[in-house]
Amino acid sequence: MNTENQLREQICLLAKSMFDRGLTGGSTGNISARTDDGGLLVSPTGTSFGRLDPATLSRFDANGAQISGKVPTKEMPLHNAFYQTRSTAGAVVHLHSCHSVALSMMPDIDADNFLPPLTPYGIMKLGKVKLLPFFLPGDPAMGEAVRGLAGKRSAVMLANHGPVVAGKDVEAACNAIEELEDTARLAMMTRGLGPRCLTDDQVSALVTKFDIEWDR
Repeated sequence: MNTENQLREQICLLAKSMFDRGLTGGSTGNISARTDDGGLLVSPTGTSFGRLDPATLSRFDANGAQISGKVPTKEMPLHNAFYQTRSTAGAVVHLHSCHSVALSMMPDIDADNFLPPLTPYGIMKLGKVKLLPFFLPGDPAMGEAVRGLAGKRSAVMLANHGPVVAGKDVEAACNAIEELEDTARLAMMTRGLGPRCLTDDQVSALVTKFDIEWDR
C-alpha cells in the first residue's frame, strides 16, 4: 500500500496527465482517494488538475471531518455517495471530458446503459454506465441520485456535465474514466454511420469471463 505522501504524489501526477491530454480543462474536475486510515485525500475547490499541490490536498479523517489542506471540491456529496454505497471504492474521479458530455446530449441515448458496446474495454472497466439527469454543479441531489443506485454502478454520467467513476484505487479509477471518454469518442465519431457493435452474446461472454458487474 502506498504511504500517504506517495498517494498524494500519485493523485497529482495522474490528474496532471489527464489535464495535459485535454481530458478536463481549466479548474474543472475533481479527484479523491482513500487513505490507509480510512480517511480521504481530495482535490481542493477551484483548482486545476494541471497544478495540484500534494501538500495542500484536502485531508479528511475516517469520521469525515476535514483535518488539513484547502477547502475541498464542492462535489464532495457526489464522492461520498460512492464511498458510502460501494465498499470496494478506493478512489473517485470526475471530469468534464468533451466527448462523453457531447454523447450525453444526444436524444436517443439509453439512460440505463449510456455507452454503446463498441469495444470490450468499456464493458470490462466500467460495466453499465448510468446516465443521470442534469443537476446544478455542487447540488447535493447528485449524491442522492448515486445513492439511489444502491452501489450497483461504478460509473455514472452526469448529463451535460461529465462522467464520475469509482475504482478500487486511484490508478484504476483514472484508467476507467479514460476508457469511458475513449468509448464516448468512438461513439461520436461513428454516430450515424451504423457501426458494428458487439452482439448481446459477445457482451454476455465478456461479462461471464471477466466477472463484470452487470444487470443480468
